[in-house]
Amino acid sequence: MESLISLVVPVYNEAGNVPLLLKSIEEFVHEPYEVLIVYDFPEDDTLPAIAGMSPPAKNVVLVHNTLGKGVLNAYKAGFAVAKGDVIIPVAGDRADDPKDIPLLAEKLRMGADVVCGSRYMRGGAQIGGPFFKQLLSRFAGVSLYYLAGLPTHDATNNFRAYSRRVIDMQIESQVSFALGIELVTKAFRHGWRIEEVPTIWRDRRVGISRFRLWAWLPEYLHWYFLAFSFRWFFCEKARR
Repeated sequence: MESLISLVVPVYNEAGNVPLLLKSIEEFVHEPYEVLIVYDFPEDDTLPAIAGMSPPAKNVVLVHNTLGKGVLNAYKAGFAVAKGDVIIPVAGDRADDPKDIPLLAEKLRMGADVVCGSRYMRGGAQIGGPFFKQLLSRFAGVSLYYLAGLPTHDATNNFRAYSRRVIDMQIESQVSFALGIELVTKAFRHGWRIEEVPTIWRDRRVGISRFRLWAWLPEYLHWYFLAFSFRWFFCEKARR
């Protein structure tokens, strides 16, 4: 498999963010990479913003999401065409810091299957965003680490590096809010290696968030409690 970092970036009218994101990626990533810009409709204002960049952005691949609207399907469409041995979802609103990409990739190539960007370990932080969203993700991450045994303090963060066999698993989540916790929980269930590195998440500075906490919460809680059932499974297996 090609030694390549595939950055999967779902977009929805992110003209004010994505050109700055692409410049930041060029600044910090100094190894072969591709940026998969996944869009739902041709009129998305992100596309002309990228086309108008001077100098042109490097290593950009435009991917039309035909699986259905929304971030989750955009991730699926991006995963399906990613060519790299390291696959990293990156937020199109610049919430994730590209300077962390090389370390995520390095840790994965050292043998991990998932390397989680962690806001809740030493050195990580979450800046801005709705208070209840912050509280929920922090509680979920810390409780799953200490009580369910997941080897990351931030099970819900989508900014992480995946090996090919992780993204090749069937994705059952119905919303992107639950994708991170689903994939790390399944990797944990398989006994695959999971690591984490500190990252800083910043709330969007340009544009309008499409995050829908209350509509997505049931799906999120499904995977949260399933992670505890896997801990019970391992405990029972150890006792036999």
